[in-house]
Amino acid sequence: MSFCLIILAAGNSHRFKSNIGKPYQKIAGKSLIEINLLKARQFKEIKSIILVYNRKDLKRIKSLKLKNIQLIAGGNSRQKSTYNALKFLNNKKNITKVLIHDAARPNFSIKLFNSIIKNMKNSRAVIPKIKIHDAVKQVIDSSNEEYIVGKKRDNLFLTQTPQAFDLKEIYQLHKNNTSKYKDDDISLYMDLNKVRFIEGEKNNFKITDKSDFENLKNIYKSKINVGIGFDVHRLVPKRKLYLAGIKIKSPLGTLGHSDGDPVLHSITDAILGACKLGDIGQMFSDKKKKFKNIRSTILLKQVVEKVKSKGYFINNMDINIITQTPKIKNLKNKMIDSIVKICEISKDQINIKGKTTEKLGVIGNEKAIACEVITSVIKYD
Repeated sequence: MSFCLIILAAGNSHRFKSNIGKPYQKIAGKSLIEINLLKARQFKEIKSIILVYNRKDLKRIKSLKLKNIQLIAGGNSRQKSTYNALKFLNNKKNITKVLIHDAARPNFSIKLFNSIIKNMKNSRAVIPKIKIHDAVKQVIDSSNEEYIVGKKRDNLFLTQTPQAFDLKEIYQLHKNNTSKYKDDDISLYMDLNKVRFIEGEKNNFKITDKSDFENLKNIYKSKINVGIGFDVHRLVPKRKLYLAGIKIKSPLGTLGHSDGDPVLHSITDAILGACKLGDIGQMFSDKKKKFKNIRSTILLKQVVEKVKSKGYFINNMDINIITQTPKIKNLKNKMIDSIVKICEISKDQINIKGKTTEKLGVIGNEKAIACEVITSVIKYD
């Protein structure tokens, strides 16, 4: 099966009451759009991704620098936004199925996503739903007075996204039945026997107002892990000096099996530790020739990709560079830019401090450089 994922982010977010729309709100430096993408990209069945956006948010979208995403301008309703994406897809021969998902619902689990895809093998549509447990009432307006009647919960449920459909069928339903559209795409199916409902998830709620967003942040806070990294390298002649991935002019460089970058080595160890994935020596043994003189930027990039595949992303890092020379103050901005690029995080997630040992010991005598890092990560599934 070949799926296209359509992420709907074209709403006005008026109930959220913020200058920044819901899809662009961030948790641990990642927008809700990016969190959705991090999860979806783990599935080989997803062959393409469409992001349906509000034209007023185009500048924000571009600032995210999303890769391998087709941008489609939305309409003035959810139905029209979805139809714009389906119309674009209709003539794509390599896509047979479609997943339609709200950007404001980023807390679905990998397990749920996988279940939706698997159930589409023998279904025309798959929809996650959850039971209603609270009492349900309806206000009836009978000309002169209003009164409340109870509703049985047995036949009522809440639907969630992602929702999966046969592409050609959902496209035709949108094209021919726009007046019947209510809230989501399942409303276009008159015969629910065509639809397979599966169990949804309580935490897969939609962000509507700021209280929902606070609830989501609290869920992620409970998933924070912390790791510590430390590294020290001797300073010797005829070696290059790299700190945080940038080359520093110096008569002395760090001695090491790789390029000897103590900052990136410490970051690497801190990330691995936070994710409970061992340490840098286990992943990149100094007994292997292929790692001889290798740039530490390459090693850290591999670790970042590995932890992403395990469902983690970096929350923040606090870095102490312990050196008598060079002085770190004028190098901080370049170092932060380098780490941002390698780790795919934002500048406000990084703090760098330069420390000396007051000319004590091997570091104080300019014979070594050390670094210590504390990093926190969040498991998004």
